Amino acid sequence: MSAKKIRRLVIKIGTKVLTSADKTLDRERIKEIAEQVSTLKDRGMDVMLVTSGAIGAGMSMLGFKKRPVKLEELQASASVGQNRLMHVYSESFRAKGYAAGQILLTQEDFNDRRRYLNIKYTIESLLKNKAVPIINENDTVSTEEIRCGDNDRLAALVADLCGADKLIILTDVDGLIGEDGKIVNVVSVFTPKVYKLARAVSCDMGTGGMATKLESAERVTQAGIECVIANGRKKGNIIKIIEGEDIGTTFKSASVKILARKRWIAFSSRPKGALHVDEGAKEALLSGNKSLLASGVLGSNGNFASGDVVKVVDKDSREIARGVVNYSSSEIAKIKGLKTGEFKALVARKGRDEVIHKDDLVILSAFAINT
Repeated sequence: MSAKKIRRLVIKIGTKVLTSADKTLDRERIKEIAEQVSTLKDRGMDVMLVTSGAIGAGMSMLGFKKRPVKLEELQASASVGQNRLMHVYSESFRAKGYAAGQILLTQEDFNDRRRYLNIKYTIESLLKNKAVPIINENDTVSTEEIRCGDNDRLAALVADLCGADKLIILTDVDGLIGEDGKIVNVVSVFTPKVYKLARAVSCDMGTGGMATKLESAERVTQAGIECVIANGRKKGNIIKIIEGEDIGTTFKSASVKILARKRWIAFSSRPKGALHVDEGAKEALLSGNKSLLASGVLGSNGNFASGDVVKVVDKDSREIARGVVNYSSSEIAKIKGLKTGEFKALVARKGRDEVIHKDDLVILSAFAINT
């Protein structure tokens, strides 16, 4: 994709890109990244940063020699480090005439469709007002239940949400390394062989590895977004990538773009429970482009409300789909197995005929999802 076609760009910056050998925040590297981003903005491009580094910055300030294990120590490091990280970003961008706008997110912000759209509107407003959105997971309050997982995944969610044309994931390696020890320049199709190349690398600072980067790359390419994994420690690599130089590994976008709402259902939101369906319902969903009716539901697990995203699993508990459910878990317990005309009197409110309408249902074979 040429620079002329790139209107909107998301850049994810890993912890090891932003820290020096002594594990303190590398101000000069952040300044250099800000200079590249400012150059792109001067050219009329919208640029958003998804940045790691808050915990790493806070560790040195609190005297931790290694990444803490205890949740409260991680959150304390994030609390101190996020302030420091944003200060350095703000100084660097202000020197180039741009403001830096902080956005801290958790998975809950993506689970709720209204909050999800509010993130989008906030980003749009920052971009209109000559600011660079600086996005990070809210590690100060995040727990396993509400965290996005890692900033590679968060970057994919943000790129999809804001309609980016390209996602650049900056790390401390030159790209995906092939079996011959050389950089894989282009990946057009994700296969098991590609994932086998994601060798585990020990890291005492960040949380992600090449595997999470590949998962994020696959997700954004399904949204029609090209992705590049490249070395962020090499000066000027962002500009070089945008100008078409052969830097890192490029992951080509899919030719068919999945609708935005269905992408949100598939991997932006986190399922609140599961519906178990019989073989007839499974066949109708997989081959007939049908809605899920109560008559095909065997039961459910989890505590969910109408409007939540849930998994759809077969009798062997294999996930086959995800969708926005029209009835709560307590209501499902009353109407499971019944025909539409039979369950209306059992529900205290007027609801839809379908448990999940086909327009709110996603068959997972079309998506890269860790189930």
